[in-house]
Amino acid sequence: MSPDFPLLSWLVWLPIAGGVATLALGDARIRWAQWVALVSSIATLGLCVPLWTRFDTGTALMQFVERAPWIPTVNAWYHVGVDGISMPLVLLTAFITPLVVVAAWKRIERKPAQYFAAFLIMEGLMIGVFSALDALLFYVFWEAMLIPMFIIIGIWGGARRVYATVKFFLYTFLGSVFMLVALIWMYLQGGSYEIAALQQMPLGMTAQVLIFLAFFAAFAVKIPMWPVHTWLPDAHVEAPTGGSVILAAIMLKMGGYGFLRFSLPITPDASRELDWLVIALSLVAVAYIGFVALVQQDMKKLIAYSSIAHMGFVTLGCFLAFDIVQVTGSIRGAAMGIDGAMVQMISHGLVSGAMFFCVGVLYDRLHTREISAYGGVVNTMPVFAFFMVLFAMANAGLPGTSGFVGEFLVIIASFRANFWYAFVAATTLILGAAYTLWLVKRVVWGDVSNDGVASLRDVTRREFAVLAVLAFAVLLLGLWPAPLLEAMRPTVEQLVVQLQASKL
Repeated sequence: MSPDFPLLSWLVWLPIAGGVATLALGDARIRWAQWVALVSSIATLGLCVPLWTRFDTGTALMQFVERAPWIPTVNAWYHVGVDGISMPLVLLTAFITPLVVVAAWKRIERKPAQYFAAFLIMEGLMIGVFSALDALLFYVFWEAMLIPMFIIIGIWGGARRVYATVKFFLYTFLGSVFMLVALIWMYLQGGSYEIAALQQMPLGMTAQVLIFLAFFAAFAVKIPMWPVHTWLPDAHVEAPTGGSVILAAIMLKMGGYGFLRFSLPITPDASRELDWLVIALSLVAVAYIGFVALVQQDMKKLIAYSSIAHMGFVTLGCFLAFDIVQVTGSIRGAAMGIDGAMVQMISHGLVSGAMFFCVGVLYDRLHTREISAYGGVVNTMPVFAFFMVLFAMANAGLPGTSGFVGEFLVIIASFRANFWYAFVAATTLILGAAYTLWLVKRVVWGDVSNDGVASLRDVTRREFAVLAVLAFAVLLLGLWPAPLLEAMRPTVEQLVVQLQASKL
């Protein structure tokens, strides 16, 4: 592959082109449409191989950069590139999408071609979000990505899909309007939408606080943080399995990515002054939402609330850096919190996606997500039970799984900043184990509870392949996180240095 090959453009536009082709083929030629969708998603994943192998882990500079005029009137550019923060998220997006396509291969009976097309188009737009280096381009990808998810929930969702779809769209769209206002104001001040230029722009404290709050409105809703999290459980419960997987595995990570790419480097002084707010809301999510998860009777709702608690670790890790540097003076110590946040994002993408796949396997058989409808599944589906218990243990943060690494790094970083931060954050080790094991006990273990469970058949070869690939990834990241940490390290350390450079 030539060094001049536009790798990122192919990663963005290949799945979108595949989605358009799938849409054009339609349900009349559904077998062709399915294969186009599968080949497009696998080809996109294949393009990530050179993205990983050719990525230079010794520099914090943007790599695979492409730049071309886009809207010259406002000095906006088609400008893409990746660094140690965005590259792993691109890989995660390309890794999850083929699994969604395979999992839905024979399960979607209503408008299947449109279903596959929506996921492919959304994949390209999500990769665009993570690779955009122009803020206006970022915003276009950010908002456009809502459309296919809106359609996925609205058409293939459950009984209350319209309510869930409208709520999801209003929360995420309205929060993003404030971000657009902030980006336009900074463009009017500096004359550029280049994210690197915005990060270098001198800003007074009042301007920084207002910009920080505008970004916060967009990213806190997306992640989502308490108390703007209420759209997520509804969206998860009503979304089809593939929609829940992408929503949890990829879309939530855009909020964390936004904090790292925009909030922290563009408004470092405001971030330092308001870090207490983000840390407090993060700790509320970690502790309080864990108790909320304990009382859920719907499997999807339980996993959705679990996601909110786990994403609280992401925002906590992102904003610990200021306190750690103040207490210890160590840049590397401050970087540990961001390392933990990044690993937690990747791990949560794998584990939560796997958990929603497991719920989808059961729902396809009994058409209910109520925990009380199950019990003794291990007796009739032993292979499935193995996978579900493995992913549940990862969700609870068992050492040796990916769920442990990110939480461990964030808790250690919390100890360096403030003992009480660590104390509250560590409650998730208890609460996470409580609601996860309580779920496993009621669904997997025990005697067969009813005739429905007694008639269950174990996983098919297609379901086994999806769950096995995710299990391998969860164990690989849990046992050998070094390659990921090495790829991130220069970028994370440069970000911590940026945070210490006041703009005042």
